[in-house]
Amino acid sequence: MRFVLGFLAALWAAGAAFAADEASAPITIVIHGGAGALAPGRYTPEEEAAYKAKLGEALDAGYAVLEEGGAALDAIEAAIVTMEDSPLFNAGKGAVFTRDGKNELDTSIMDGRTLNAGAAAGVTTVKNPIKLARAIMENSEHVMFARDGADKFAKEQGLDLVKPEYFRTERRWNAYKKALKAEKEAAKDGKGAALPHPFKYGTVGAVALDADGNLAAGTSTGGMMMKRYGRVGDSPIIGAGTFADNKSCAVSATGWGEYFIRLTIARDICAQVEYAGKTVEEAADDVIHHRLPDLGGDGGVIVLGPDGSYVMSFNTKGMFRGVKNADTQMVAIYGETEATEE
Repeated sequence: MRFVLGFLAALWAAGAAFAADEASAPITIVIHGGAGALAPGRYTPEEEAAYKAKLGEALDAGYAVLEEGGAALDAIEAAIVTMEDSPLFNAGKGAVFTRDGKNELDTSIMDGRTLNAGAAAGVTTVKNPIKLARAIMENSEHVMFARDGADKFAKEQGLDLVKPEYFRTERRWNAYKKALKAEKEAAKDGKGAALPHPFKYGTVGAVALDADGNLAAGTSTGGMMMKRYGRVGDSPIIGAGTFADNKSCAVSATGWGEYFIRLTIARDICAQVEYAGKTVEEAADDVIHHRLPDLGGDGGVIVLGPDGSYVMSFNTKGMFRGVKNADTQMVAIYGETEATEE
């Protein structure tokens, strides 16, 4: 009798442990720091090391939240804030300049559990725009605020505000002056004032899966260098630059925003997963390697599924990116196969 009871107790314990394992999702965070003309040789070894170190820091910040049982929303916010605070990326501190020589920031966030979302466009005084996106999502009845209204709401919410010059870095200012000179020379030669292609890129983003099985996505950017007249890209637009739904996947995008808007890139990927039964890799590759270039655009996405599957897909020469889960920590800059295990 004792043997039978002992056996049943052991069987129950094993079953309980299995159920607990089944109930806990494979916590994962994936990040990107922008896609574009990132061919090997563009950066010095020291610059590459700096980028990879900051990507690793962002991954660690987000994953630490997940390890402690925190929510996916908190994890992506922690990761994105790390990149917003760095002058290396086109977001927050390292934002590019508009044609008028200003920094205008765009951002969005989405909760895959509730489908709630928040976004802001044209922000000029908010230190960490991703925090504003979350405040809009959680503390207002709206999804998106723009320009002066967004800055005003941030002040009402008690977020950290800075003077516009906080966002200026010499690297971005010099690039702006170079672009402005190129535009003037092109106009003088009768070639129009078309924006040089390399200036169309730059964004940071994160997607995460927490232990409760909830997904979240967020994106933050300084937008397109030399953008005009209050231009808004895909980053603050839910369904274009950001999307998350526990039923399908979480997506954050980076690239030529006009095309991501026209193709509703982020939502399309999740729709293919939900309705066509595709894997996140199949859906992302269809959009990024076929639909997007067929229209004339380029860029990349990070995508994370509710089972922990993920993909970092891009059709440019490179994309700052990284992933961390229980088995892997990886950061990379260039082609699809190049990676650095941490």
